[in-house]
Amino acid sequence: MTDLEAIPPPNTRREVWGWAMYDWANSAFVTTVATVLMGPYLTALAQTAAGENGTVLSLGPLGSVTAKSLYPQAVSLSTFLQLFLLPILGGVADYTNLKKRMMAGFCAVGSIATVAMFWVEGDRFVLGAGLYVVANLCLGGSIVLYNAYLNEITTPDRRDAVSSQGFALGYLGGGILLACNLAVITLAPSLGIGKGMAVRLSLASAGVWWGGWSLVTFRLLRSRPASRTPEMGRHWLAAGVGEIGAAFRQLRRLPQTARYLVAYTFYNDGIQTVIAMSSVFLAQELFTPAQREAGEDVAFLTALILMVQFVAFFGATGFAFAARGFGTKSAVMASLIIWCAIVVYAYGFLDTTVQALAMGAAIGVVLGGSQALSRSLFSRVIPGGQEATFFGLYEISERGTSWIGPQVFAVVLATTGSYRDAILSLIVLFGIGTVLLWTTDVARAERDARAVTTS
Repeated sequence: MTDLEAIPPPNTRREVWGWAMYDWANSAFVTTVATVLMGPYLTALAQTAAGENGTVLSLGPLGSVTAKSLYPQAVSLSTFLQLFLLPILGGVADYTNLKKRMMAGFCAVGSIATVAMFWVEGDRFVLGAGLYVVANLCLGGSIVLYNAYLNEITTPDRRDAVSSQGFALGYLGGGILLACNLAVITLAPSLGIGKGMAVRLSLASAGVWWGGWSLVTFRLLRSRPASRTPEMGRHWLAAGVGEIGAAFRQLRRLPQTARYLVAYTFYNDGIQTVIAMSSVFLAQELFTPAQREAGEDVAFLTALILMVQFVAFFGATGFAFAARGFGTKSAVMASLIIWCAIVVYAYGFLDTTVQALAMGAAIGVVLGGSQALSRSLFSRVIPGGQEATFFGLYEISERGTSWIGPQVFAVVLATTGSYRDAILSLIVLFGIGTVLLWTTDVARAERDARAVTTS
């Protein structure tokens, strides 16, 4: 029996579990690499070579990349490239049965690039930035296809719960590996290795975890037939590329879906930028150069993000219950108000590591709910048969794939030299996203999506 012939019905526990395990697998990259270690590590390498904020790469008329802005610029570049890749990828997936294979391919390349970060040391900080761009690009590609499976393996009444289950497993898996890496970094002297070696081993471990655990997903998740068929004589690749334009044209018939997508783009830009820049922000604001040289910042930040991961596990499941009682949109709105308060607190009141722990606990509570429920809400306001295409648009702003926030952060930082000014600038993104979500009519969006599906 072929993979396509063995398609289980929706809500099959075995397949749902396999799908959710991909969050467990790839979250190792998000936590260990993107959130905790890569930012401070790359910044430290660049500062050692070029000074506190010296130029590390000249871009001619486009300006230059400084030691402080190297990592934010790498994040911004990787997400900018996804503006072109991800919608095309989603369109192609809807016209073929290659969704699972393409997802596995992106996973393989991304995990290999992450393992290769082990060799980033000394003056190889530009190589490190390049590997990060490749790995984050591949993460985004695999997540487009992963998210598109949600509508195929579940019924609408189960999507909030299943989406939350995936995020909860992701926080737990990412937290477990992070705990192991914290032990390696903390015990590095007694293990006979230096701080740099401990960090590089931890970076590589994220790639091994991502690629290794994803095998469970690809064993249990089944391929599906193409949801759409190209017109006679038209190649599926051309049809997939053309699907992008068709999706944008369909958004004219889905004004509330379009409004939600724009709202999500703004507020998720804010969320993902806070996540991506939190470690370098705290390292630079709360620790002296001598403390950073001694590795105190890395040990504290790893412990902080570890705590956030486990709090987020309960936050994701807790917000799923809140959505049942108050509605998905209301639960997301509540989380965004808390995000705004967090940004203001980081700018004006954060002075100690104890305060950073309290702020991290607040982030953990709202992180899981805002992400999991946003994904399930979007899955209900898109046309059937075009899930991968629309999730290609969605993924531009998903899991750190937004480029506006990191670029705003980098520009404000390069202009003012202040991490606090840079973090406060993100409140604009949260504010715009919150207002747009508040004015989105979700019930109408669902009706419009059903009408487009049947037309």
